[in-house]
Amino acid sequence: MSSYRAPLKDLRFALYDVLDVEPLFARLGFADANAELVDAVLEEAGRFTTQVLAPLNRVGDEQGCTLDAATGEVTTPAGFKAAYAQFAEGGWTGLTAATELGGQGLPHTVGVPLSEMINAANLAWGNFPLLSHGAIEALKDHGQPWQQEVFLKPLVEGRWTGTMCLTEPHCGTDLGLLRTRAEPLGQDTYAVTGTKIFITAGEHDLTENIVHLVLAKLPDAPAGPKGISLFVVPKFKVARDGSVGARNAVRCGSIEHKMGIKGSVTCVLNFDGAEGYLVGQPHKGLQAMFTMMNTARLGVGLQGIGLSDRAYQNALRYARERLQTRSLSGPKAPDKPADPIIVHPDVRRMLLTVKSLVEGSRLLALHAGTLIDLAQHAADPVERQNADVLVSFLTPISKACQTEWGIENTYHALQCFGGHGYIHEHGMEQLARDARITTLYEGTTGIQSLDLMGRKTAATGAAGLKLFLEMVEGFVREHQGDAVLSPFTDALQLKAREWAQLTTEILERAKQDPEEIGAASTDYLFYSGYVVLAYWWARSVAAANASQHDAEFVQAKLETARFYFARILPRTAMHAAAIRSGAAPLMAMDQARFGDA
Repeated sequence: MSSYRAPLKDLRFALYDVLDVEPLFARLGFADANAELVDAVLEEAGRFTTQVLAPLNRVGDEQGCTLDAATGEVTTPAGFKAAYAQFAEGGWTGLTAATELGGQGLPHTVGVPLSEMINAANLAWGNFPLLSHGAIEALKDHGQPWQQEVFLKPLVEGRWTGTMCLTEPHCGTDLGLLRTRAEPLGQDTYAVTGTKIFITAGEHDLTENIVHLVLAKLPDAPAGPKGISLFVVPKFKVARDGSVGARNAVRCGSIEHKMGIKGSVTCVLNFDGAEGYLVGQPHKGLQAMFTMMNTARLGVGLQGIGLSDRAYQNALRYARERLQTRSLSGPKAPDKPADPIIVHPDVRRMLLTVKSLVEGSRLLALHAGTLIDLAQHAADPVERQNADVLVSFLTPISKACQTEWGIENTYHALQCFGGHGYIHEHGMEQLARDARITTLYEGTTGIQSLDLMGRKTAATGAAGLKLFLEMVEGFVREHQGDAVLSPFTDALQLKAREWAQLTTEILERAKQDPEEIGAASTDYLFYSGYVVLAYWWARSVAAANASQHDAEFVQAKLETARFYFARILPRTAMHAAAIRSGAAPLMAMDQARFGDA
């Protein structure tokens, strides 16, 4: 059975030594968010996730959720409801929400480690509160004052949870095709009718009410995505004075039977004239929904990190204990019948791959958290704008790379167990199954790639890329002449400049053939991700050398960085070659020649 230990030492290193968040928080007005308070949050989050959530991970996988077909109500696995009650009572649901809404008022960055730990301990359970934060942000930014007053406090307090209802049986990414309709009833009240599928936490027994944010079209809506509006549709009707009424006309028609995350309920929701309220302006629903979706995408990226870290911890422990054959260079444990498998180069390749991707990704995720805090609270409007542009640019990289690496990492960790990894009792196959969904929901990897290449690069003149490259060049200049860092800064600078060159090449070719954007997008995304992590590994070496950490910790950072630059960063060469091959190898074949199907 797999276990989990919260990585508090590495989180502290990332927050304090690399990102230096304490003075940043003070500058942004979070006077109480000092190291002492943040450490207390980390310690308690570690205790809750390891002692309460982690033991329920296997329970959720084995029991799953059950639907009462007669009532349309869902029962969650044993222990999930009690764990959620403890989570809400502890104030975790409002950790980073404003104090006027009943939250703790801490920086968004402080919520990032909590999310990682939850996802590592019990990803399926973590999906129940996941979308509430996005619902809070959407209503805070786009809701009418009375909606904010009525819905936000119960969501922040965790008495209610939120959902995001986009996908329909015939339409996923292409939301312009959706058929759900909203008929006006008067006083900004609408009757919402339609079917939504793949709705995470769409029905459950954890809270008093569930707040659905639903995309639908008004009777006079123009065709396509420009005709989409957003509505708040609660499970139990909620009046403008906050009073809760009868059950609304929204019902769970079925729950999906999935490959993984079986403890998380994924619903088909049928809206049959359900009473709802318009959020924001008519036909402007996508803008409000993207507020929620971008929050969720960063959250899903953290799922990849959490699963990877748990998988790594278990694989490392097994590799130190499992005895198999002797080292090629001679016995390393002569008092035992064989050496532990961690002495073998290929096992080390897998372990170091996971370790380097996890610790680098953790910094990328925490950096995104600081950018959100800057975008919301910096005094300088230019700094706010730059932070918003940069986090928008990094969001598809974070979501796609961290989840794709999550699949790679959980499979590497399972492989370290050999045949035992395939056996249910060790818990490794659950981590691999759970990881598979993360590249699919909240926008597939292909969608993230198109978002990065199209909206975040071509449409903006590569604004986010330019800001990140400025960070790279500034770091390289700062450490010029540093003998320890030069192997990293020299390689990083070369890759950063090639990144800029590749971007120019793609955009130039796209002027002649629009297919070039789609043809290059996935390879461009991974190229970007590997260079971003190279930057954070170079920063990690610099921070470790300047820190007060013990010599073993510092040396581990240095050696992991060397592995990353020697063994992982060269993957960019493959992606660059694929990008430069252009669209022709992908688009030349007539679809009939793909074969029979």
